[in-house]
Formats: sequence, structure tokens, C-alpha cells
Amino acid sequence: MAMTVHLDVVSAEDKIFSGLVEYVEVSGTDGELGILPFHTPLLTTIKPGMVRIVKQFGEEHFIYVAGGVLEVQPDGVTVLADVAKRAEDLDEQAILEAQNRAKEAMQHASADFDYAEAAAQLAEAIAQLQLIRKLRKTK
Repeated sequence: MAMTVHLDVVSAEDKIFSGLVEYVEVSGTDGELGILPFHTPLLTTIKPGMVRIVKQFGEEHFIYVAGGVLEVQPDGVTVLADVAKRAEDLDEQAILEAQNRAKEAMQHASADFDYAEAAAQLAEAIAQLQLIRKLRKTK
């Protein structure tokens, strides 16, 4: 039997995942992180992107997070996300529309335009689309 660690993925609205896993992969602000059982304690911010979860026997799950915090402790791993959605719950058409709105806003910026907000929305849409595409490849 493979070694495991307890993982919780929690958003402001809901607990998205809770269980034993062999491996967790997440996009930290300083790069990609791979967490295995007995990982060194760690606290870092995460950027919008995918959380890849490998449960026992290689079963994979994918979750989209819109930023947050990753905490690794000896007794478990916690992802505290601003927003978290299971990959299968993402709506590709809505994401494409949000991406187009953000691009349009950036191209036609006015004096009261918040470029950072539009850039963040665009980054979230791109991260969600990448996750949808990755999920399609794994099926």
C-alpha cells in the first residue's frame, strides 16, 4: 500500500475535497509544487491554476483554484482557496466569454479602467481553459 497524506481543499463557500492522497501538485507563486507524504512544512501563496490530486491507486482529480494559500504540515496538507471548483464543473463557454470580455476591456481602456483587475480576470480565464484542456487529454 502506498504512503498517503491527508488533503483538504477548501474555498470560502465549500469544502471541495477531503481525503488521503499520494501526491498533490499546485501552482505556487514561485513555481510548481509537488507535495508527497512527509514533505517539509511549508506555507506559500498559490496562483490561479490547477490542483492535481493523485489518490491511492493512481486515481486523479483536478480542481481549479483562483489563488489562495497552501499549507503543508506533518499531519496534512491544506489548500485554502479564494475560489475552488472541480474541473468537471467548469463551464467552458462562460470562461471563453469572460476571457473575451477581459481582452476587450484591456484593448479599449478608459481613464477609470482598472488594468490589474482585467489582467487578473484574463489570467483566471486562461488558467481555467488550460485545466479544461488538460482534463480532456486525460480522458
